[in-house]
Amino acid sequence: MFPNFLPQAVGQLTESASIALAQSIQTAAIATPLINQPVTTTYVKQGSGGTPILLIHGFDSSVLEFRRLLPLLSGDNETWAVDLLGFGFTDRLSGIPYSPSAIKTHLYHFWKSLINQPVILVGASMGGATAIDLALTYPEVVKKLVLIDSAGLANGSPLSKLMFPPLDYLATQFLSNLKVRDRVSRMGYKNQSLASVDALYCGALHLQMPSWNQALITFTKSGGYSAFRFKKVSQIGQQTLILWGDSDKILGTRDAMRFKRAITQSKLIWIPDCGHLPHLEQPQITAQHILDFRV
Repeated sequence: MFPNFLPQAVGQLTESASIALAQSIQTAAIATPLINQPVTTTYVKQGSGGTPILLIHGFDSSVLEFRRLLPLLSGDNETWAVDLLGFGFTDRLSGIPYSPSAIKTHLYHFWKSLINQPVILVGASMGGATAIDLALTYPEVVKKLVLIDSAGLANGSPLSKLMFPPLDYLATQFLSNLKVRDRVSRMGYKNQSLASVDALYCGALHLQMPSWNQALITFTKSGGYSAFRFKKVSQIGQQTLILWGDSDKILGTRDAMRFKRAITQSKLIWIPDCGHLPHLEQPQITAQHILDFRV
């Protein structure tokens, strides 16, 4: 049975990994200083033991992004994935300024409420920028850092230039078109067979949540995650593992080396035959690198 807070279209999922993860999504009421009511936050927790691993998804995505990776990590390790503020299936309350700062505040209070011990923080794509921001602001939260084809060294989304009426609404309508999302999804993979119908449904299910478009407009208008200065990234003190698909067509491969140069205690590992989504395209290899890094 699927949780009743998920859109009915969840029943269209066909792959066992997608179905299993969707069935395991939970909610928690997270109190934050952002608003005077708790934010109903969606997350997945599996496994026990070891240093907790916390997975952070990318732009306009959800915990379903980790449907292949999370089960491989949680076999003998407490593993979490959370839907960021304004994304996934987490409630989008009116009155919240959806921005990187608000996302960081919400994520910190999620960690404080449910985990409250140092984690191995894993950020994919935009989630990498979120992870960097959290690690720099709250270093006590992050024991080790893993960046998967991470944003953070490039400027924010060019969509911000379109986010004024009526183009803001039209832009979100464009992004909600399944044919558009399928084309974007295919750019993320080197192996095109992985851009399946199930993958499309996983990437689009959260679009049916209330206020999806309003929150996305507000976040994009905020500028999203602008590039961190090289000097700022160099302040990361945690041991950092950089995993990067060798055929990334979304961010390219140059930033992998830039992250490696900026972060003193870092190691770069290229994921072979892989695009922008190693956690979906090469989950076994990606999981093993993370598990080796945790000790």
